[in-house]
Amino acid sequence: MIVEAINENPVVIITGETGSGKTTQVPQFLYEAGYAKDKLIGITEPRRVAAISMSKRVAEEMNLTEREVSYLIRFEGNVTSETRVKFMTDGVLLKEVQSDFLLTKYSVIILDEAHERSVYTDILIGLLSRIVPLRNKRKDPLKLVIMSATLRVEEFVENRQQEVNFIVRKLRKTFSTRNKKESANTKESSQKTDDSLRETEDAENKNNNSNESDNNNDDDDDDDFRCKEAIRYNKLRQKKKIQLPDINLDDYSIIPTDDTYEDLIGAEDDEEVQLDEDEDEDDDMVDLKACMNAQPMWVLPLYSLLPSHKQAKVFEPPPEGHRLCVVATNVAETSLTIPNIKYVVDCGRCKTRMYDKVTGVSTYKICYTSKASANQRAGRAGRTGPGHCYRLYSSAVFNDQFEQFSQSEIQKKPVDDLLLQMKVMNIDKVVNFPFPTPPDIVQLQMAEKRLMILGALQQLRSDKESSYNAKVTPLGRSIAAFPVAPRYGKMLALSHQHNLLEYTVCMVAALSVQEVLLEAFEMDGNSRNKWLRMRRFWAGTGNNLLLGDPMVLIRAIGGAEYAGAKGKLLCFCEEHGLRHKAVVEIRKLRQQLTNEINLNIQTLNLIINPEYVLMKPPIDTEAKLLRQIVLAGMADQVARKVMPDEVNEDQDKAKWKYAYKTTDMEDPVFMHSSCVLRKTCPEWVVYQEIYETNKMYMRGVTAIEPEWLPKFVPSLCHLGEPLTDPPPRYDPETGRVMCSMAGTFGRAGWKLPVMDVEYPLSVDGVKWFACFFLEGKVCPKLKQFVSSLLSTPQSINKTWAKLIPRTQEMTQLLLSHGIMSKEKLLETWKEDKNFLLSAYQKWLPESAHGHVMVIWPPV
Repeated sequence: MIVEAINENPVVIITGETGSGKTTQVPQFLYEAGYAKDKLIGITEPRRVAAISMSKRVAEEMNLTEREVSYLIRFEGNVTSETRVKFMTDGVLLKEVQSDFLLTKYSVIILDEAHERSVYTDILIGLLSRIVPLRNKRKDPLKLVIMSATLRVEEFVENRQQEVNFIVRKLRKTFSTRNKKESANTKESSQKTDDSLRETEDAENKNNNSNESDNNNDDDDDDDFRCKEAIRYNKLRQKKKIQLPDINLDDYSIIPTDDTYEDLIGAEDDEEVQLDEDEDEDDDMVDLKACMNAQPMWVLPLYSLLPSHKQAKVFEPPPEGHRLCVVATNVAETSLTIPNIKYVVDCGRCKTRMYDKVTGVSTYKICYTSKASANQRAGRAGRTGPGHCYRLYSSAVFNDQFEQFSQSEIQKKPVDDLLLQMKVMNIDKVVNFPFPTPPDIVQLQMAEKRLMILGALQQLRSDKESSYNAKVTPLGRSIAAFPVAPRYGKMLALSHQHNLLEYTVCMVAALSVQEVLLEAFEMDGNSRNKWLRMRRFWAGTGNNLLLGDPMVLIRAIGGAEYAGAKGKLLCFCEEHGLRHKAVVEIRKLRQQLTNEINLNIQTLNLIINPEYVLMKPPIDTEAKLLRQIVLAGMADQVARKVMPDEVNEDQDKAKWKYAYKTTDMEDPVFMHSSCVLRKTCPEWVVYQEIYETNKMYMRGVTAIEPEWLPKFVPSLCHLGEPLTDPPPRYDPETGRVMCSMAGTFGRAGWKLPVMDVEYPLSVDGVKWFACFFLEGKVCPKLKQFVSSLLSTPQSINKTWAKLIPRTQEMTQLLLSHGIMSKEKLLETWKEDKNFLLSAYQKWLPESAHGHVMVIWPPV
């Protein structure tokens, strides 16, 4: 039925219970139906660990090698020319779409676990809804299969922007999973859970000990004696404790305590009371015997930051005589089939990273998961046999407080990368893209604003212009070529000068990976002090220290690389408080970025530091340039220290002590205690991100100079008119006219100091360039004619100068070509050697005209 539906329809949605075999069986059905004969069957998974494990599982079930059923994830894969079934992450497939829009290598694309609704999955669904009809028109059909156990099908079927129809097929599960929830009554709930656990333990014990029960009567007698002694001891302890009854004032009997129902009808006789105590004692003895006879547990963790070799342990059989217990985050919620898991205990909670759509501030919140996710968790049991799920919440909580589905990822995080990638793919009006669930308009507006500040998108000429039609700039295309966030891509695009790429690649890779350095709460007292001292030492002094947290990461990764070359990477990470898995991932990302740079700049031949060669820390001048590069990437994330005289009210002084203000928020932000610049407290800083706990803290802090802002963040600087004192000057190093200006930064209007900046293109600026040209400062060959000029060069700046024809002619020529620098003038002379010759000759007597013509252009 499934293959028939896929054969007859271009797009099919397959929904089914967890454990029904969607991930493992559907690719096999399609392989047997001949879809892998000439092209590939592609399956996307939202998580890397799922792509790896599923490729191995399917290869084993199909009795094929890993060369035929392969996987490809970021930094890793085993795909060959023989591959017919390819598992990959959704980001990998999206990269392939950018180079091969029609996905001509594939006959079928399967989007697995589509309910997770990652950003890449949503983009792929929108793109494939356009690609499938195009492939059909070319008589080379592409089939799209969307699979999930808990998918909100209505979002696909009812989406009017989609150009294809969706056919829905449902699968059933082979084995059942029983869900057990806690009731509203806590005592009753606990008793039910205890009874259920006791039943399962008794069943396990019967299976494990059936062959030994006849030979262990003596041991059982000893166990009974020990259990009874333990019960009697606990009874005596309980009698010594005074327990006060709970009184419910809403349901309080008005009958006096000495006239209760028991007093009126008579209490139970002593024999019945004794019988009840004996029954309680027997129940307690059963519990203790179950605990004493239970097998020891083999407890393993499973979470995303865990190294891969430790993650793989959950798929291995436990030691003989042990029961496997996996303590997992929601990384185990989908796709994974951990063998022989019979019981799932679901707390019903999840830790979610939330972003403010306007400010980008992130915070972690622990909240109830969704009903769909709860069903996915229950599905981890009963994959290879019947199972049970024990839910630590009541049915009322499940029905009333759990959302039906989790919010899609595209609605929960910034979409800067998504927007830029789509602009590069010539999808200019992203707001009209057929997302299954479109991002919020505010998200798109803020992402476009940030990309304009970075220079990746063109600035809008007027407010009337549509805010969704901004075109990508050449810099934006260069940024999009790197597999990192746009701000880090800009840092790489600007760092090919001054031989800084080695440091920038290392810094960007380290900033792109989460949680490289262990946090304070993960350390004991001695290690914490030792690691903090080491990190302050890594920061160095001077500009190295002002580079801040990125400098610590550069030194840490350099040391880790050196230790890794000697086979001591794990020891180095443990000794210096680095997360081993993060360091390995940084190495892979550095290699990927290096290959990408060498591909674009073939003459560069950039390499990662060779083995046994320690990457030297940057010298002071290099560190200063790195600070400027960081500012260019973090252009919209500038903070300024709040000075004591800025706080007026006494009650606010404590709140604003050591505080910083950002351009988008009114509330104060602070440096975290782990920040190496915390004691220095520079006035102006940029930060990687802000996260909120009890306060808002900046992470990844670098000190900057306010004089740099007009050059690296011109769109946020509001400068006044050029000052006449001191007058403008010509800079021979840059070949540009410089002037002194004062201004403000950002919406808050922070005052900037008077600084030297390039004179903006204007009539007055062109006049100053013409003045310096006549003085021979732009072209030294013309200095010999200064004494012969018919009027002084400074006269060109006088108000009456426009009345003199030669002044007007030179000014208009320079202004019409937009020339205010030596570089632009030389480019113009390459096209027209006689440019400015006639205008310059009019400033000289006729006797000098011939000499000028001989040396023209004077370069």
